Amino acid sequence: MAILEVKNLKKYFPVTGGVFLRRTGWVYALDGVSFVLNQGETLGIVGESGCGKTTLARCLMGLYDPSKGQVIIKGQVVSKLNSQQRKELALNLQMIFQDPFESLDPRQTVKQILEEKYIIHDKKKANFDSTINRLVKRVGLLPDMLSKFPHEFSGGQRQRIGIARAISMEPEIIICDEPVSALDVSVQSKILNLLLKLQKTMALTLLFISHDLSVVKHISDRIAVMYLGKIVEMANANDIYNNGQHPYTNALISSIPIPDPESVRDRIVLKGEVPSAENPPVGCRFNTRCEYVRKICFEKEPKLLKNAKDPTHLTACHFFF
Repeated sequence: MAILEVKNLKKYFPVTGGVFLRRTGWVYALDGVSFVLNQGETLGIVGESGCGKTTLARCLMGLYDPSKGQVIIKGQVVSKLNSQQRKELALNLQMIFQDPFESLDPRQTVKQILEEKYIIHDKKKANFDSTINRLVKRVGLLPDMLSKFPHEFSGGQRQRIGIARAISMEPEIIICDEPVSALDVSVQSKILNLLLKLQKTMALTLLFISHDLSVVKHISDRIAVMYLGKIVEMANANDIYNNGQHPYTNALISSIPIPDPESVRDRIVLKGEVPSAENPPVGCRFNTRCEYVRKICFEKEPKLLKNAKDPTHLTACHFFF
């Protein structure tokens, strides 16, 4: 059952210049993103820096107002909700940020950070202290850490605090914006396993954003590959890694290191840089870097279509590979 639905989501940021800072153009950060997130699943979002992953997360959270399109959560169109309804919606939709140090108030203790949401949503109870204690234990921390400040913790411990804050309201959906990219590899696996454990025990639905494809494969049921503000391929995690259809997807997969010095993988090296989101290419947005480019790629934009052999595998390419 669909719990989150995104329909033709677009987010444009104005570009200004001159003495009077007049608008001179737009940055097309998101340009027609659509997908469905089913209850209890994990959808991974991958792509190079600047492809629109974080902008997508912020639009879903309501931190950015979409330029066009709709975000529908449990049948409710977010843009049509008033402030009180959005506040209630926030109980079911939380976010884990990329940098745990930047996302935690350095002037507050862990207890103050965690109790803030309860106060905002008028949920403070008589057994409040025991609730906070159970919350920190749930993420692998000790109650005697509640009196400490964020700078007294390691990166992994700070991210656990961020996770505790995200699950404090017992939400149904958690958006993870590169939650392990700032952590050591050994700590990453512990945080990922914690998220998987919480997903199972709390019946969570996860939208997991990352540029690390090996991490996304470990945690995701389905994967959507983004390029320059658009989804170019979406399928089950195994299909993406073993049977990628889009040339960009295959290039990303070929860049994953193999933890075996005897194994050699044929790297697909993309030429050139990612085009500017202010002036994206006409037609297929990947046409400036694709080795299979044809005339039609410069004239017509490919739609995200189902594969004839597998309807769950969607690809935006004039030629399936």
